[in-house]
Amino acid sequence: MARRRSLATTIAQMQREAARAQAQQIRAQQAAVRNAERARAAYARAQAAEEKERKRLYQESRAADVAAMNEGLELRMQALATILQATLQVDDHIDFESLKRPATIPAWQHKHLEVPVPAPQWEQFAPAEPTGMGKLFGKSKYQQALAAAQGQFQQAMAQHQTQERSRTQALAEARAAYEGMVNARKAEAARQHAEIDAFRNEYESGDPDAVVSYYDMVLQRSSYPEGFPQHFKIAFVPESRQLVVEYELPTVDIVPVAKQHRYVKSSDSINESARPATQIKSAYAAAIAQVALRTVHELFEADRGRHLDVVVFNGVVDTIDPASGQKTRPCLITLRTTRDTFGALDLAHVDPLKCLQHLSAGVSKSPVELTPVRPVLEFNMVDARFVEESDALSIIDSRPNLMDLSPGEFEALIQNLFTKMGLEARQTRASRDGGVDCIAYDPRPIFGGKVVIQAKRYKNTVGVSAVRDLYGTLQNEGASKGILVTTAGYGQASFEFAKNKPIELIDGANLLYLLEEHAGVQAKIVPPDEWRDPA
Repeated sequence: MARRRSLATTIAQMQREAARAQAQQIRAQQAAVRNAERARAAYARAQAAEEKERKRLYQESRAADVAAMNEGLELRMQALATILQATLQVDDHIDFESLKRPATIPAWQHKHLEVPVPAPQWEQFAPAEPTGMGKLFGKSKYQQALAAAQGQFQQAMAQHQTQERSRTQALAEARAAYEGMVNARKAEAARQHAEIDAFRNEYESGDPDAVVSYYDMVLQRSSYPEGFPQHFKIAFVPESRQLVVEYELPTVDIVPVAKQHRYVKSSDSINESARPATQIKSAYAAAIAQVALRTVHELFEADRGRHLDVVVFNGVVDTIDPASGQKTRPCLITLRTTRDTFGALDLAHVDPLKCLQHLSAGVSKSPVELTPVRPVLEFNMVDARFVEESDALSIIDSRPNLMDLSPGEFEALIQNLFTKMGLEARQTRASRDGGVDCIAYDPRPIFGGKVVIQAKRYKNTVGVSAVRDLYGTLQNEGASKGILVTTAGYGQASFEFAKNKPIELIDGANLLYLLEEHAGVQAKIVPPDEWRDPA
């Protein structure tokens, strides 16, 4: 009985221990589950925080991109607004000495050949002399060693002499090659310097080609914002000291169509607000006006040789006409100004468009729509080739020389020219200077009227008094316009007087162009050596 109770007690105790162990195991398992859940929750929180941080950094990067885009727009607009200001602190004159390239001489690379190879020394080969008993019994061995050492020494000396001969020969060859290269480069530099000196001499003497090349370099050096073509043509009329530039202006595409960019987080997109059309038109008109003023400024400032009295600027656009789809090249700005008039401007404080108006420039009423203006002087009318003909060309040239015509022939030619151009000649009278004076009529309604035409066959520059006389005749006749034609050219004073007056000055180059263009006459102007202009 007692044994049964003891066994039951043992079993009950075992069951309690098993239950406790099972409960402990369950608690441990539940703790492990809770730990796993906490770990998963911590991971989820970390993942969410990481995603949030990643999203924040991404949005910041997008916002930074937009800020950079807006900064680029601002810088672009600022560059367009300061085209003229950017050149005022630059000296546009070209120093001819700065064009000379120094001879580039590389360093001597063979200094090692200048160092002689050390000669062998006898001490390096001589055997040790015998001592003690060796003097009595080792004498023959010493003699043998001495003879062998002397042979080795002589052989080393022979090798040294061979090496020295090779070194000195290599040194001589290297020096000859180096001196030849140095002399060649110095000669090349000397040739280039001589070319620059010749160019300077030709420019200072007023050679037309050198003058054109010089001002071509001046405009090539001018640094504009990206997108400006910087293509141009230059011609020089030495008789009137007039430089004519046909400059390619940029299209309206240089003005950014976007006014601002904005990042929208909700759609992860960049929106663009359009720049108002009126602002685009205003910015474009101001930009091309600055190009005109800047070009003239750079030319006059660079003219240390005082070759220029007058600059003509024609700003054209090489583009596609959206109406026809055809290539077009309208002139949007045309300007003729003298050194004195332009030099009186304070370009740092002018409004570009108002400044052009002050200079009586022709400016397109709507440059964005490519509305053209009539150039004050067509570039094709400026052809310096009529001035100088080579001897060979003079012999075979069949073109009539206007200076060889009789007064009657010259009068008929001029009358025919202006008749071909649409005028109706009504009255002529002989001119005491051998030229043509006539009254003609422009039959066009509104724009037409009486026109006074005077032509002077001159060799030298026509003085301003002739322009004043034409203006007086114009007023006396009640004419709407006066035209003065000459086989020579005009000076600065003539252009100054004609400014803002209904007077058109046509020089020799213009006359030849008009004769070929409208009357089909290819002529030349070569005054005889004995020619004397009327007083």
